[in-house]
Amino acid sequence: MQHNSQSYRSHCPINFILESLGDKWTLLVVRDLLFKGKRYYGEFLASDENISTNILANRLEKLETNGIVSRRIDPEHKSKIIYSLTEKGKKLLPMMLEMTYWSSQYDNCSNVDPAFAKEFERNREGLIKRFLEMS
Repeated sequence: MQHNSQSYRSHCPINFILESLGDKWTLLVVRDLLFKGKRYYGEFLASDENISTNILANRLEKLETNGIVSRRIDPEHKSKIIYSLTEKGKKLLPMMLEMTYWSSQYDNCSNVDPAFAKEFERNREGLIKRFLEMS
């Protein structure tokens, strides 16, 4: 499925990413998939930010429509859906790590582990590889 800026305000690459991912809820769902290993609807609902069910359903649908997330029926629990990042979604990892690192530098209340910042500075590519292997 091709996802492009045809219906967006402009064809600017920054606008494309903002319209694809730009609200906080969408980025938090991607965060949970990339860094927290969440796969089920209920796991996303349990996040600290208290996303509402209608917003979560909308963002998961948007991510699926944009080819960032895929969904499949859990073979062990036929009534449950497993969400996972597509290859396109996994390519967001470097950007998400950069945002995490940036926050660790400028938010003195950030819950980023200081070891992450040191590892990011020392071995960014190794860190990316390790997260990709986990997802």
